[in-house]
Amino acid sequence: MKSLRQGSRRSAKPNWKEFKESDMTKPVIGFIGLGLMGGNMAECLQNNSFDLVVMGRNKEAVAATVNRSAVEVTTPRELAENSDIVMLCVTTSDVVESLIYGDDGILAGIKDGAVVIDFGTSIPASTRKIGADLAAKGAGMIDAPLGRTPAHAKDGLLNIMAAGDMATYEKVKPVLDVLGENVFHLGELGAGHVTKLINNFMGMTTACTMSQAFAVAERSGVNKQQLFDIMSAGPSNSPFMQFCKNYAVDGVSDLGFSINNAKKDLGYFLKLAEDVGTRAEIAEGTANNLQAAADAGMGDGNVPEIFDYFAKL
Repeated sequence: MKSLRQGSRRSAKPNWKEFKESDMTKPVIGFIGLGLMGGNMAECLQNNSFDLVVMGRNKEAVAATVNRSAVEVTTPRELAENSDIVMLCVTTSDVVESLIYGDDGILAGIKDGAVVIDFGTSIPASTRKIGADLAAKGAGMIDAPLGRTPAHAKDGLLNIMAAGDMATYEKVKPVLDVLGENVFHLGELGAGHVTKLINNFMGMTTACTMSQAFAVAERSGVNKQQLFDIMSAGPSNSPFMQFCKNYAVDGVSDLGFSINNAKKDLGYFLKLAEDVGTRAEIAEGTANNLQAAADAGMGDGNVPEIFDYFAKL
């Protein structure tokens, strides 16, 4: 595992005086969103000797960070007041905005010189608005959506698509390097979320296309394993083909990304396309398929499980 600083993990809980005297040479990190990805990211940071302030609805995940010497707070404002970097790893732009603008929100407590990092997949226009409002309080923002899996997060091996002004990016880059094996700077604030939405449009469209290909093969009496062998020997081969084959042929669902999450991201991509004055008809088709699968009660399943929806059409 990579390490930014040497030193053993402390057993005693840090006190508030220690937190408030910190600076960017040893930033105190506020973390909201301790799900599968966020919880492992928090553990990685703590394993690298960072002090964390945390809050969240997943009490087991919060307790795990507290047992590793994090401090729990009850409001985003309190978290921001006691953090140099505020990290968000939550599900939607609506949730991000509620944390920023809500009663006792981050904007009310953010410190001059602090930085907010949004690791989720958000609407770029919302990200830019939040960034402007934080800048008015003397704080910075980086959008930094993620690639790879929760297992990579625990070991600091994520792909991080960061964006924001260069001075802010360079301020938090050493911390991003702890979390990511590959950290990209993609330009002005919002460019990370744009890139992530394009990436997910491509990935989810590919997964839906390949799943439907396997479904049509099955209904046509073509051996799905042979179809995979032929297709994977050519330029269509990809990790997404492997994920789809694992489910359609072997019954193993191992992508780890739900139909509901994909549906949300495709909706954001369509909003992005509208905002830049174009129409994404291929994305509309993917979004319609994901919506139909969700309406059929499959939303919590991983994306390759849409094969079952196509097989029943």
